[in-house]
Amino acid sequence: MISMQDGGCATLMAREAAQAPERCAAQIARNADLMREAGARLRAMASPFAATLARGSSDQAAAFAKVLLETRADMPTLSHAPSIGSLYKATSSRFKDVPLIAISQSGRSPDLIAAAADARRQGALVVAIVNDAASPLAEMGDICIPIHAEPETSVAATKSFICTLVALAHLVAEWSKDAALLEALGSIDEVLEAAVAADWTGAVPLLRDARNMLVLGRGLTLPIAGEAALKFKETSSLHAEAFSIAEVAHGPMTLIGESDPVLALGPIDEARAGLRERLEDFRARGAQVIAAGHPHDVAAATLALPGAWDLHPVVGAIAQIQSFYGLANALSLARGRDPDAPPHLAKVTRTL
Repeated sequence: MISMQDGGCATLMAREAAQAPERCAAQIARNADLMREAGARLRAMASPFAATLARGSSDQAAAFAKVLLETRADMPTLSHAPSIGSLYKATSSRFKDVPLIAISQSGRSPDLIAAAADARRQGALVVAIVNDAASPLAEMGDICIPIHAEPETSVAATKSFICTLVALAHLVAEWSKDAALLEALGSIDEVLEAAVAADWTGAVPLLRDARNMLVLGRGLTLPIAGEAALKFKETSSLHAEAFSIAEVAHGPMTLIGESDPVLALGPIDEARAGLRERLEDFRARGAQVIAAGHPHDVAAATLALPGAWDLHPVVGAIAQIQSFYGLANALSLARGRDPDAPPHLAKVTRTL
């Protein structure tokens, strides 16, 4: 079986994903002073709300930031659609003195640049989270936070996504003066190295011939589920849709029948509530349930994925996507795809 530990490492996707632990540790060290200053500045603003601006995988990272800000910094956070600023030029005047967290690996997508500029004209403070610190978005930012992922060549973003999650967690930890989260981030490289070693490729036989599936999460793991669903589409041409463990009961679960696959990424905080019962329900209707999470929560799964469940819940969620990338890489190869060059896609997507 192909995995991150053997033949799968022949792909750029696998090699780049495996670089994430080292790059995240370097990022934490290099950004320490910058994050302290940014956190203090944002805290002093005492804004009524914050906003995010992103597309693709970066928008899943933005959703992660929303959960962090709302649960740890007492900061209501909305997702600002790029077209509101780039096409409609209708960014609200209420964005004055509001932090707009603009996230882009390349920092070069025209719609994000235009939307950030429109928000800035309304008085927003632009926080640019980028891999390319010389990009137009970085230069526009009132605060620029480089993720230090180093160049990423595979079309499938991996280490840049993980580095973005870590940067957002670091920023929110300083913003909210969350000492426990700061301490947990200090060992992020060890956590991610263990996640690389956690082999999820046992799920490949259950997914190799799948045409449709659901990916479930809640709280901090819902954006992780969103990224996983996107990667299934992108690298394996597998139609996967992400839903909240709660929301899926409001209609979408009727899509799943006998032998259909469901991947559940269980949170390890208060959002665990109801996961065990939901997975039991899916198993009762004959679904193939693949699950990561606390052993009690995933007891009903067809396949329980390995991992550490005694982690800080924020780093635990980040560890899940690190392990998932090994599965995504192996599944893509098993389905005869090239995860580094999916058809019809480019590394830098330029939309308006």
